[in-house]
Amino acid sequence: MMVWKLRVVRCGSMFAARLLKQDWTFRLAGPSLRRYSTRTAPHIPGMEYQDAICTLNTLQTNASALEQVRRERSNPQLQLQAMRGFLERAGLTVEKLDHLNIIHVTGTKGKGSTCAFTEQILRSYGFRTGFYSSPHLVEVRERIRINGRPIGKELFTKYFWQIYGQLDETKDAHGGTMPAYFRFLTILAFHVFLQEKVELAVIEVGIGGAYDCTNIIRRPWVCGISSLGIDHTQILGDTIEKIAWQKGGIFKLGVPAFTAKQPENAMAVLKDRATEIRCPLWVCPELEDYQADCGPLHLGLAGLHQRSNASLALQLSHTWLQKRCLPDNSFPSTIAENKGVLQATSFKPSPIMVKGLADTEWPGRNQTLRHGVVTYFLDGAHTMRSMQACVQWFRDVAAQHERRASGPVARVLLFNATGERDSAAMLKLLVPCHFDFAVFCPNITEAIPSCNADQQNFNVSVENMLTRCLDNERSWRLHHRSAVDKRSQLFIEEALPLVPLKKTDTLVFPCILSALQWITQGRDSMLIDTTKRVLTVKPSIMAKAPPPCDVAEIHILITGSLHLVGGALRHLDPASSK
Repeated sequence: MMVWKLRVVRCGSMFAARLLKQDWTFRLAGPSLRRYSTRTAPHIPGMEYQDAICTLNTLQTNASALEQVRRERSNPQLQLQAMRGFLERAGLTVEKLDHLNIIHVTGTKGKGSTCAFTEQILRSYGFRTGFYSSPHLVEVRERIRINGRPIGKELFTKYFWQIYGQLDETKDAHGGTMPAYFRFLTILAFHVFLQEKVELAVIEVGIGGAYDCTNIIRRPWVCGISSLGIDHTQILGDTIEKIAWQKGGIFKLGVPAFTAKQPENAMAVLKDRATEIRCPLWVCPELEDYQADCGPLHLGLAGLHQRSNASLALQLSHTWLQKRCLPDNSFPSTIAENKGVLQATSFKPSPIMVKGLADTEWPGRNQTLRHGVVTYFLDGAHTMRSMQACVQWFRDVAAQHERRASGPVARVLLFNATGERDSAAMLKLLVPCHFDFAVFCPNITEAIPSCNADQQNFNVSVENMLTRCLDNERSWRLHHRSAVDKRSQLFIEEALPLVPLKKTDTLVFPCILSALQWITQGRDSMLIDTTKRVLTVKPSIMAKAPPPCDVAEIHILITGSLHLVGGALRHLDPASSK
């Protein structure tokens, strides 16, 4: 396997400042939270989807507001009371939500996949489904789905202005307050599901559980907890026990709940929470324990870690169907008690369940896209446990593709991580994948004169994002023990030279498109678009990049952030933004 000996891009504070002076607007992948003035134009007939998204972005919350939320989390009733107030101002009530026949799911890793499996199974039975998830990859409306498809732009726009208008009209009587971004979208999702008369709603928790705004739900039909791990520690706590306590906050009196197998300490906390709330809690069996007529169950989502998500989805959908009282003999009781532990038993999945598991799609998670000689492996892993699963999946699937390749293959890593996550630790997990090259870029989709509001992030400055990329690049080099001093050349024309650097096989680019175009070297026609402005790479540096052209295929793993994956999909899968 050849190793590419090229120079590193350095984009320090001077370069970031230079970028900011350019007459460009950056498309930013994945909205964070920042608070701006909510004094935007009221709905006028004919206002377009992008008008709605730009107005939605005014509800993003900045870091100081998030800190205030953290301080207030010691009083969860205050949080839920505020959510209830916004709900009522929007013309909804918690009582109305009872009619949505909700399946409520939380977890650290796999909660979105569990929801996707569950929704697909129940939709396969012919039920009209609603599905609320986060974050979105390309467009905001992905978060609110009817029958598995994101609601259309026209429908999103219609319902957006209905809710925003009522909240805006009542804000003066409530101290000028408006709900923050995620809270607004949660209210909007409830409104859409009620108006569209779904027969059930699968609701994915945003962060945690106990204090999450989705926890305004009073009477879900069933609750689920996927695999737990360490994430969002500033909000949820820095131990698995604290995080488990938060996740168990979605339990409701008398409502059946299921959990994937958890670390011992986390399981103990979940059991205590279930006892405290008087919620029956069962642990899901292994997927291999379900006996189907067709033999081993086939999953539409790749990766061994999806098997526990599929088992949880089977239990959730099975329990929902039991409550719906379907006259189907394939639904025996799932409850058995074993030494004081409530253990959900396996059952024989119906052919519809089997098909639902096989038909499930969930973009950006263990996803493979082949564009001629370039193959993209996309996974939004952003925790240690999810990255471990990503590495296992990538090594297996990439090896299969390489065995079928017509000649030498170059392996490339495209990575970014955001927030408080331990990038260095995640990168260390990726070292055994033996990449020929590692590329880093911020969650900026491209540098262009116009703006796509769906992927704007106002919380982090361009300079901070680029600095984080440099930190990631440095961590990767340290893992490889690079120690040769050599002066670097910058990849961007007219940029100022900075400090001497060590020789390494890594690059940092200022946006996703420029990174992808350099990696693929013109071999992916999807990325060749003269209408897109990309920061120009110096000819002297381009001359040093023959290896991608000499190999038979290029395999690219894109990981570390769902927002990075979403930004990449915008370029690689145009259908995702239609």
